[in-house]
Amino acid sequence: MRTPATALDAARDLLYPAQLRTSASTAHGYLDVFAPSEDDSAPDRPTIAAAAMNTHALATVYERAWRPFAFSLATGLTTATERRNAVTDLRLRGEQRVLDVACGPGNFTRYLSDVLTGAGLAVGFDLSEPMLRRAVADNSGARVAYVRGDAGRLPFADETFDAVCCFGALYLMPDPFAAIDEMTRVLAPGGRIAVMTSYPGGPGVVRPAVVAAGNLVGVRMFDRDCLPQRFTDAGLVEVEQRIRRVVQYVNATKA
Repeated sequence: MRTPATALDAARDLLYPAQLRTSASTAHGYLDVFAPSEDDSAPDRPTIAAAAMNTHALATVYERAWRPFAFSLATGLTTATERRNAVTDLRLRGEQRVLDVACGPGNFTRYLSDVLTGAGLAVGFDLSEPMLRRAVADNSGARVAYVRGDAGRLPFADETFDAVCCFGALYLMPDPFAAIDEMTRVLAPGGRIAVMTSYPGGPGVVRPAVVAAGNLVGVRMFDRDCLPQRFTDAGLVEVEQRIRRVVQYVNATKA
């Protein structure tokens, strides 16, 4: 077996089915395996929030300005605290493989890679070309690689990763449950999954306004029981949930 020369080579070796390893483009510094299916031939018009994530303008300011401000307001936590919590929730260490789904400009992916050693690898995965170009420019590293594709059809074999995460994106996806099923599929037994997503927090009188605002811009709200129950139904164990204002963090282990 050959030894991968770079993190991008290591990520290419993980692609499945095998023909993707030769067909994937690397023209922009990431592996591009996105191919619309027949079901995507006439896609719905993207929501305001989803469309924004595919713009160069937001990709440029996302890591340094927009995300720190928006998520600090939403959670009361700093980005640094969120990153440390992510490492703890995923139990990252050593030569593990971690998949960061909907990684955006790689602001978490690169940080997760920093706690890995040896042949450890952090793969950032996203559909947005502007976000991935920014990730390659700003958050590359010796144990980081980026892949473009559809979270509902992850191009990896079953049980490929030791940890899988998705922070701040499920609520934008047309079918977030398909993405959760795919993340669970590619997770190895004993591996950890962690997500951060929306929650219609606040007093009862405020919640309808939060949900209405989310609906207006295209942000889905997940209630308290939705994701823990989904994880439990998928056979995951050690399911934990933390709620902070209008955000929830849910993590679990694959049995």
